Amino acid sequence: MSASKETTQVRFARTIQEKGLAGPDTPVLLMVSGGSDSTSLAYLAADLHRQGGLGQLAILHVNHNLRGEASDGDAEFVRSLAGALRIPLFMVQVDIPRLVQMTGDNMEAVARQERYQAANEALESLCLHVGAPLSEGRIFTAHTQDDRVENFYMRSIVGTGPGGFRSMRYRNGSIVRPCLDVSRDDLRAYLGMRELDSAEDESVVLVRDPQGNLWREDATNAHTDRFRAYVRHKIVPVAKERNPRLLDTLCRSMNLIADEDDMLEGMALDVQNRFVSWLSESSEPRYSEGCLLGPGMAIQPKPLVRRCITNVLQLMLGDEVRVESTSVQAVCQAYDGQAPVSGYTANIQGDLAVSANKRGVRIEPMSAFRARRKR
Repeated sequence: MSASKETTQVRFARTIQEKGLAGPDTPVLLMVSGGSDSTSLAYLAADLHRQGGLGQLAILHVNHNLRGEASDGDAEFVRSLAGALRIPLFMVQVDIPRLVQMTGDNMEAVARQERYQAANEALESLCLHVGAPLSEGRIFTAHTQDDRVENFYMRSIVGTGPGGFRSMRYRNGSIVRPCLDVSRDDLRAYLGMRELDSAEDESVVLVRDPQGNLWREDATNAHTDRFRAYVRHKIVPVAKERNPRLLDTLCRSMNLIADEDDMLEGMALDVQNRFVSWLSESSEPRYSEGCLLGPGMAIQPKPLVRRCITNVLQLMLGDEVRVESTSVQAVCQAYDGQAPVSGYTANIQGDLAVSANKRGVRIEPMSAFRARRKR
């Protein structure tokens, strides 16, 4: 086995082990688009599964119907990949252009939401099939050091909330990113080395598309009118001219930020446990029904309050939704520094209503708020 290929495999396995991302009995759903990163993820996970490091695998491919025949080609490539690796495949088609036209929302946001909704449903099916609790299942994505650095610069440009400069987490709920310690170039080199190995050893699985490519290239990644592509092609290369080891350097810095962020997150969770009560009456709170933030929240340190509110809104809106800073600010404004502002109301993302009185600040669906007002 080549040194480059071995290094990538070792780093992949080490990240999973050291970060506690998954284990030998963990059911894992692989999100595979057919690009170089996710194709590498499929091979790496399949090898680790055969070595006993991961539980039952499945692959999910979502066809967004954005690129016509090219999208269909991606789907066929992933179908061939899953077949060659003998991994069960979930194939989903979503008409993203139609949904964007109906909702008026940002195309990338709609695609992301639909993709993760499909992933959650597929993971539930996988866990049911293997008899494992859903809480033990994991969704693997192929985000790399490059994606993390791009996120860092994107957030530097548009601003970010608490902990934003840690960029991507290795794990966020069921979503796991085991490739965050390797670069896109590392993964492409890994595919190249795998190609050499397959020429010498027929047991090494390697899939090509009809044109002979080892992965599918999305031409829209080069469009600099898209924000991420602009950062990828215009900003990161300039930074790399100054520091060729930018990815490793900046990712180390982000990990230091993450350590401190984790400490503050623990303190914010303590505030949440003390001052947040959920409105649902079931033993397991139904977060979507809303919550009450106690009056004592007003005198807590502002950074912890912001983090607490961010966490609460994330639970209410779901993991696939990005909590907007304007929503957090709107909830913060329901306190005047000493107590809730009686009579304060606001409408925030997700059609959630924020209202305040002496008992605290209530966050709930707008429909529930209106129903209470009519009583």
